[in-house]
Amino acid sequence: MRVLVTGGAGYIGSVVTEELVKDRHEAVVYDSLYKGHEAAIVAGAQFVHADLADAATLRQTLAEHRIEAVVHMAADSLVGESCAQPAKYYQNNVVNGLVLLDAMRDRGVNRLVFSSTAATYGEPDQQPIEETAPNNPANPYGESKLAFEHAMRWYAQAYGLRYAALRYFNAAGASERCGEDHAHETHLIPIALQAAAGKREFVEVYGDDYPTPDGTCVRDYIHVIDLARAHLLALNALDEGGRIYNLGCGGSGYSVNQVLEMARTVTGKDIPARVGPRRAGDPAVLIASSDKIKRELGWKPEYQDLRVIIESAWRWMLAHPDGYSE
Repeated sequence: MRVLVTGGAGYIGSVVTEELVKDRHEAVVYDSLYKGHEAAIVAGAQFVHADLADAATLRQTLAEHRIEAVVHMAADSLVGESCAQPAKYYQNNVVNGLVLLDAMRDRGVNRLVFSSTAATYGEPDQQPIEETAPNNPANPYGESKLAFEHAMRWYAQAYGLRYAALRYFNAAGASERCGEDHAHETHLIPIALQAAAGKREFVEVYGDDYPTPDGTCVRDYIHVIDLARAHLLALNALDEGGRIYNLGCGGSGYSVNQVLEMARTVTGKDIPARVGPRRAGDPAVLIASSDKIKRELGWKPEYQDLRVIIESAWRWMLAHPDGYSE
């Protein structure tokens, strides 16, 4: 299949592209590189350096490469930033998403896998979160992703779009070639590994008085390769209308302290941690249920053990001490 990957030079998008190429799909990466890295684009994939807002280039790309399906990864995804700059999130995640939908409709491309977020649920009462939980986003990031999901639903009804939306919390880990390299890192596992590598003095723990076994927040972590494989399964199973699937690590999740302790074990390094105040809006526990995608698509995550996730991220960091800039 000829597949366009928007945001295919980013952390998750590059691994999705890698898995597409492994499965002998023809992958075309469409990325502006304002957050992604050209060095992250895997061999065998073609690259179009352009912004999603550029409707003319997008239509031309869909036509010239005879694209049959799209995996839409391109997005802004920082909760705090979305609260400070909601206009940016509505522009990039909603308005530019509509540019994509209209370009696809214009060129007769009706298959779409959307990399969404479990932030659409907000702070649900029940854990783990199932797809039937009500959507009540607590920030513009989750709201913008949900708005695009709603657009897909109406485009499916009116224009025959076939889509799947995958909702998840924390991607982590690395493949042998592709890893996490952000200019401003906000994710716990790479932050912990940066501390282990001496690139930061300590890890700040935002509160240790939550109603959890060790007082720190509990979160879902899913290996980026397992996440990518879920996108391919969804792509191959698209039928009439749309589907929504949650992706999670299964079980009871991992606390901040558990992640830090495993990072110390994996690296053999001391990782200093300092407890700071809670962050506004941080729920005690957020875990997604993956029962539906396992049941319907046969998704079988292979790397969901926390040690395996952190080991893969640490190996990649040691092999790429300056990220993709070397």
